[in-house]
Amino acid sequence: MIAILFGWLVRPVEYIDTSPDSLRIDFRTDYALMVAESYAEDQDLTLAQVRLAALGPLPVDEYVTQAINYALEQSFGRPDLERLNVLAIALRTLPQPGGIGPP
Repeated sequence: MIAILFGWLVRPVEYIDTSPDSLRIDFRTDYALMVAESYAEDQDLTLAQVRLAALGPLPVDEYVTQAINYALEQSFGRPDLERLNVLAIALRTLPQPGGIGPP
C-alpha cells in the first residue's frame, strides 16, 4: 500500500512530449478516426496525411487500414466506419512516391 501511495503521490510517472507513434492500437484507431472526421469536414487530404504521418514510418493509408480492421473487430458504428473508409479511399487515390506518372 505504501508503494502505491509513493508511486501515485510522491513520485508519479510523468510522460512528457510523447508522440502518437507510441499509442496502443485502440488510441491509434481513435486518432485515425479523428483525422477522418476532420477530413470529412474540411476535405484537406494533405493535412490528413500530415496528421497520420505522426503515427510512425508506415504509409499513412496503412494506419487507416489498421484502424478500420480494429474498428470492425470492436463493432464501431457505421458512421465511424464510413468516415474511415472514405479517408482510406482518398489516400489510396494519391500517386505513390516513386511511381510512374502518365506520359
